[in-house]
Order: sequence, then C-alpha cells, then structure tokens
Amino acid sequence: MSFVVIIPARLASTRLPNKPLADLGGKPMVVRVAERAAQAGAARIIVATDHEDIRAACEQHGVEVCMTRADHPSGTDRIAEVARALDLAPDAVVVNLQGDEPLIDPALLAAAAARIGADVPMSTCAHPLHEAADAFNPNVVKVVLDKAGRALYFSRATIPWHRDAFAKDKSVLPGADSAYVPLRHIGLYAYRNDFLQAYPQLAVSPLESIEALEQLRVLWHGYPIAVHVTDAAPAAGVDTPEDLERVRRHYAA
Repeated sequence: MSFVVIIPARLASTRLPNKPLADLGGKPMVVRVAERAAQAGAARIIVATDHEDIRAACEQHGVEVCMTRADHPSGTDRIAEVARALDLAPDAVVVNLQGDEPLIDPALLAAAAARIGADVPMSTCAHPLHEAADAFNPNVVKVVLDKAGRALYFSRATIPWHRDAFAKDKSVLPGADSAYVPLRHIGLYAYRNDFLQAYPQLAVSPLESIEALEQLRVLWHGYPIAVHVTDAAPAAGVDTPEDLERVRRHYAA
C-alpha cells in the first residue's frame, strides 16, 4: 500500500508553547515525527504549517514542508489543502499524523493506510482497554465496531455498557473472554484523497458538537470508518511539559 503522510503542525499551543520546535535529542519534535513516518514506509512525507519558523526548521533537516492558510478550523482541513496543492490522485491514500506524536509506532501508519479501499474512504486505529478508570474517563475516547471492523460509534462515554458485569462491579472491566472488550480510540487517521477533499464541505453534525469528536461527522453522513485494532497501547503524545520531559528521556537514552 503506497501512502502519503501529511503532518499538521502549528505553534499555537496553550499548554506547551512552540511545541513542534521543542528539542528532542538535537532535532525539533516535528522532524522526529517525520522520521517516524519514514520508518512506516511512506512514499512521501510533508509537514503542513502556517508558521515560518516551522518551515525553516523542516527545511534545515531536509523535511518537505508546505505552507497553508492560518484560519483552518481543524487539522483535517489543513491536510486537505496540502493534498490539493500536491495534486494527489483521487484514490491516493493520505495519513494524517499529528505533529506531537514523536513516539508513534510506525506500523500503525501502514496498518491504517492498508484499511483504505474503494468502499472505505477513512480509517483509524484502536486498542483494548484494561483499566476501568480509562473506560469511565471522558478524556479517553472509546469506539465500538461492527463485525467487519468498522466503527459503529465513538464516544467519551463508557461504551459498550456491560450491563451484567457493571451491575456486579464497575471497578473491573470484562476480560478477553467476554463478548466484547472495550476499545480505546487512537487519534490517527487515513483517508482516500477524494473523500479528504469532500470532508470540509460536510455539515457539522449534532453528535460531533455534543461529544466534541470530529470523526462523528463522517458517521453522521453515512460514510464508513475502518478501524485497525492493535494489541498494545501506543506511546502517548506530547501535550504537557511532563510529556515533553518523558519523550526527551527517550531520545537521551
């Protein structure tokens, strides 16, 4: 499966200013993310940004970069602009890799790309949950799948609700021998380019607004989202100064 990785990167971060340019073992974070994409076997890797400092950092390290408008409402809109500027084929596969994921497992990128097909315009990833606290945490996004491995729904709520098991004990999640193990959504997406170009024109859905989950717009309009399930939880991204120090220790090892 040939695929292109586009990495949206902005300097505007309230919790961690200048995050894409944070030094990780002598290279900016956004460059480290691009290196991960290269390990996935991507045919092309482009950083999408609206800031000259990020462009300069990418060019210094030989990473392709594309300047975009500054007023995009989401990263998806930003990568759609880049895919359009690159004149990618309608059936080209585009992976959206966030610029704060310097420890992402490269295999997840390839796996998400492989799920795209003529009848599947979008894909993402998930992993089993093992801690009840995560299942009940609204900051942990859950997903339930149909028998074909496509998303039925994403939610911040605890789904599925194991009626009998939770009636006995909400502190323990059903194990692997249960009918369905809860899944945590991993925020990595792949798109067929023709759908990526159509996405910004889709009306915002009520469910998306309620849950604050952009992917619900896709399901609301009747498009399928394939989900690759991996056994292990991926390394967390960088959202806080504590996250940054954790990742810096990784690159210093």
